[in-house]
Amino acid sequence: MLSNLHVKNLALIEECDMNLHPGLNILTGETGAGKSILMGSVNLALGGKADREMIRRGCDYALVELVFENLGQEVYDKLDELGFSTDEEVVILQRRIQASRSTIRVNGEQATARQVKELAELLIDIHGQHEHQSLLKPSRQMEILDSYAGAQQKENLERLKGHFEEYREAKARLEDENLDESGQKRERDLLNYEISEIQSAALCVGEDDALEERFLRLQHARKIIEALRACTEYTGYDEGAGALISRALGELKQVAEYDTKLQEMDSSLIDIDNLLSDFTRTAERYADSLDFEEESFYEVSGRLTEINRLKNKYGGTIQEILDVCRSKEERIQELDHFEEHMEELRQKEQQAYEQVLKDCGAVSTLRKQSAPLLADMLQKALSELNFLDVQFSIALKPKNQPGEKGMEEVEFLISLNPGESLKPMASVASGGELSRIMLAIKTVLADQDSIDTLIFDEIDAGISGNTAWRVAEKLGRLSGTHQVICITHLPQIAAMADAHYLISKHVENGGTVSGIEPLDEEASVRELSRMLGAEKLTDSAAAHARDMLAQAAEYKNAKD
Repeated sequence: MLSNLHVKNLALIEECDMNLHPGLNILTGETGAGKSILMGSVNLALGGKADREMIRRGCDYALVELVFENLGQEVYDKLDELGFSTDEEVVILQRRIQASRSTIRVNGEQATARQVKELAELLIDIHGQHEHQSLLKPSRQMEILDSYAGAQQKENLERLKGHFEEYREAKARLEDENLDESGQKRERDLLNYEISEIQSAALCVGEDDALEERFLRLQHARKIIEALRACTEYTGYDEGAGALISRALGELKQVAEYDTKLQEMDSSLIDIDNLLSDFTRTAERYADSLDFEEESFYEVSGRLTEINRLKNKYGGTIQEILDVCRSKEERIQELDHFEEHMEELRQKEQQAYEQVLKDCGAVSTLRKQSAPLLADMLQKALSELNFLDVQFSIALKPKNQPGEKGMEEVEFLISLNPGESLKPMASVASGGELSRIMLAIKTVLADQDSIDTLIFDEIDAGISGNTAWRVAEKLGRLSGTHQVICITHLPQIAAMADAHYLISKHVENGGTVSGIEPLDEEASVRELSRMLGAEKLTDSAAAHARDMLAQAAEYKNAKD
């Protein structure tokens, strides 16, 4: 679950630290107090797009940090897959935004937005107005049905996706090979030319490295010789270091017999003299062996030019060039037996297609089994959310050709009034109705959903009165198995909170600051009174608020 949210220097938020709890966490506040900023900060930490304009005026950076605790094994497996340490018992996601760049870290290790988004899919699920609208898309409706179908359907779809990719590749290969005789001749001629070009070069693996070393030596031979001559002059035994060491040895030998320490020094100096003598002789011999051979230089240079030309054309290394040559030889064999080759490709395509059809059958079977069950459960859940005469059905529309998602389209059909026929949800449901439908779906899928933390923003859009109580009760039920965080304007939902937080803004040092504070029971009464429309906390407003809290407590006790 999400145990802590820390935000610093983000828009109106100077700094806030919010400890969250299991169950239903409710966030309330006046319009414009900063609730959207707080939820936007969560999206930032989860890899959302960052903008330097988000940094609070006068500050150098903005920081958002999320701390997750009590995690399942699936999260640790994903951390390991993404290359992050799994030693910690928590997951800390941190996003730091500066004027020039932004950084994301997972438990202190640098991460990419893609990695964090992958990890976030197992940690938290955010539902706002955009997610409600996504319910109108057939692809999203299919995802919901497949999610309800469970782990077996997930395996079916993964298998279908892999086999469909194989079929697509086989089909593309067959289409690409559709050559007439003249086309085959042109390709064969080109292949023979390229094979001859590679083979005539007589390449050897490692040859280029040896040639480059030799080329450098030949290219700088004069400079190397001059440097070695100067070096041997400095270290030699005429007027160089060797002569000075010989003189030092002579002086030391005259007194070495008087002191054992001097004898040790004499022995060390003899070793130095021997090393220097060996070095000088080696340098002299190597300098004598070097000479600029113009013919060898141009021979090596030409060979390197030829190898680099082949690298640019066929591959970055000699081994890659030889591999390309081998593949071209195999291609000629295919062209020499073209009809047999085409027949083999046709068989591969047919086998892949039959496997895809088999996989599609497994996917379809589970969808047909799951669709009426899910429809019944959703209809019941919608009735509990004050859709009094609702009818719900899930239609499966067959397609002519298979795809990586199967051979049918999924469409949610709904009727909200008596006597009306079932119609696609897009043509019937309003924004407020969509938010309740999404809540019904999340409640029904709760057992299949391994994500522990759910955030609902604008779940109360377009509802009031008794419907608001139904939504509050549904959120309360969902919070029995998940941590739920909900931003709301409705007192009925706020009354159901296990933990209630107030977001407010005030002027401080000439600037506007948003903050958040947890509310105790008395503070919650004051906030509920405000949400009920009371300008100030009167006895009647407080009594109404307490009645709502008591009603919510009665529901929660009955649920337990």
